[in-house]
Amino acid sequence: MTETWADQLDVGTGLMQLTNLVQDIYTTVSDRHDLTPVQARLLCVLLGGPRGMAELAQMFGVEKAALTGLMDRIEKRGLAERSAVPGDRRALQVTLTAAGRKAAIAFHTDMGEALSALTDPISAADRDHFRSVVEGMVSRCRTSRSNG
Repeated sequence: MTETWADQLDVGTGLMQLTNLVQDIYTTVSDRHDLTPVQARLLCVLLGGPRGMAELAQMFGVEKAALTGLMDRIEKRGLAERSAVPGDRRALQVTLTAAGRKAAIAFHTDMGEALSALTDPISAADRDHFRSVVEGMVSRCRTSRSNG
């Protein structure tokens, strides 16, 4: 059976509705942790280890100046810090502080629980299928972006 334009539109509509739902949850959980959504995202990215300012600006799709403002606010709260990159005196890297790591883990845990509430009513087999489909979509998207 060939997928029609209407079928694609229905899938697209469903994905947009799911995106809005997840964004609403993300905003609610961020508020609960006294973070803006972009601050929460930054803390979660930094859970993976220190990142350079240029890399973070690219990840967030902003100019370095905009990232500097975000970092100023995060540093003022004691959640992350900038430091020189060994061997490159012009580059800066961003690292979570102990308080930032604690805040990031708490946010990430709370977010996971909130998202699990969406999928808990679904059967285990359907959750596994959903996970597989989403992983495939994300993988294909990342592959096509890195090759394009």
